[in-house]
Amino acid sequence: MGNTISLEIHLFICSCFCYNYFTDQAGNIFQILVNGKGVNMQGRIHSLESFGTVDGPGTRFVVFVQGCPMRCAYCHNPDTWEMNGGTMMEPAYIIEQYERNSAFYQNGGGLTVTGGEPLMQVDFLTELFTLAKEKNIHTCIDSSGIAFNPSNTAWLEKLDKLMTLTDLVMLDIKHIDPDKHRELTSQPNQHILEFASYLNEKKVDMWIRHVVVPGLTDDDKYLFDLGYFIGQFDNLKALDVLPYHTMGEAKYKKLGLPYKLAGVPAMDKEKVVEKKQVILDGIKKRRAEKK
Repeated sequence: MGNTISLEIHLFICSCFCYNYFTDQAGNIFQILVNGKGVNMQGRIHSLESFGTVDGPGTRFVVFVQGCPMRCAYCHNPDTWEMNGGTMMEPAYIIEQYERNSAFYQNGGGLTVTGGEPLMQVDFLTELFTLAKEKNIHTCIDSSGIAFNPSNTAWLEKLDKLMTLTDLVMLDIKHIDPDKHRELTSQPNQHILEFASYLNEKKVDMWIRHVVVPGLTDDDKYLFDLGYFIGQFDNLKALDVLPYHTMGEAKYKKLGLPYKLAGVPAMDKEKVVEKKQVILDGIKKRRAEKK
């Protein structure tokens, strides 16, 4: 831990034991048992879902982690943004919950960690996926890639280890244009695009996700550019193009948060098919140039 501990120290009294909770510079949340019995890793979790059907292949057990630096205008989980929210959970507990319904995950399903931003808690994910792999559970991370920082060598070494335990990464690229990405999410996209390249180098299977929002992410030029960018990757296994919907608006109101896309209509599903084809055209062009 050393110099990485800098942001927060929370002292808790649980039964007769004393615990210190730390958040390091990479956002990893971990727990030290002060009574001398060693380290007991925990993650900060928003919620668990037993039957996810849109979170990777097959039926999935889905872990929603707490904490995300992105502020996507169309995010339907704003209650996962707060870094200090959620519930502390141990990896073993999550695997126990998975096994209660494991019969449903046998035919191509598995465990998906989403959020929030999973890569803010790399140490926790590594321990969770280590336990999962001991039980031959398919592992998936649904990430925006915003936490990727190639200049942080210590964190990158941890990520390298995590990737050896990861079967699939679903990378949600919000916008290919850097300026429009920042307008949409409050964050740059440089490291996100670098993360896609990193996954290709590590030969980790990747699905690309993109939400089509009327007037914001539906411009054919940028969609084609997105396809051209991801067309270079040999590890690209699927493309999910999702229509923007307004179902999250009520949650913002409940949380007392302004909804930036108020008045923007839901995306027509038939048009989404057309927009996906534009991305596919970009992929085809890039792959034709590689031959």
